[in-house]
Amino acid sequence: MSREENRLRIVRRAARELQDGFYVNLGIGIPTMVANHVPDGIDIVLQSENGLLGIGPFPSEAEVDADLINAGKQTVTIQDGGSFFGSHDSFAMIRGGHINLAILGAMQVSATGDLANWMIPGKMVKGMGGAMDLVAGVKKIIVVMDHTSKHGDPKFLPECSLPLTGTNVVDMIITNLGVFRRADHDSPFQLIELAPGVSEEDIANSTTAKYEVALEKA
Repeated sequence: MSREENRLRIVRRAARELQDGFYVNLGIGIPTMVANHVPDGIDIVLQSENGLLGIGPFPSEAEVDADLINAGKQTVTIQDGGSFFGSHDSFAMIRGGHINLAILGAMQVSATGDLANWMIPGKMVKGMGGAMDLVAGVKKIIVVMDHTSKHGDPKFLPECSLPLTGTNVVDMIITNLGVFRRADHDSPFQLIELAPGVSEEDIANSTTAKYEVALEKA
């Protein structure tokens, strides 16, 4: 399966976690694709920390408005009733606990839910952005990522080796190989789903973090 097909599968699985009435923040990268895969019958409000509420699907070429961008500088659409405001109001929403769910990318996640998703030492970065506020203020954090790095190294680890965005913050991990979830922040992650064509052995060979196996029936 191609890289794009794998990512589409991750995005569609993440979209199944959306619940009617949720206020949702989508991180930069793979998470932004979720906007185009909201299930029928689910009404959510997408928020971007640069000051947008009510983001719609990505625009067609005819709909592109260069003045409408999300936090990742991608052009977006705005749904009827959407609103625009300053970053101070946006972060008040996040820090005040008013966002139900954030779907974020990651470079590493630890067995205890630590998240590293903003910096690789030695590479030029502009800063952490809103990631630290999101993991501290949002009620539920889902990470979507490839299971291993481009070099084949596991990204679900006993401990993160990269600078942390937050400690003990991740509730769910969705990768191209499977899905991990934990009941609360004192519980271990459980492997609950395998991607089609993936075995438990495949997961074990690509993961160094400890986890439990509690596969759910389809």
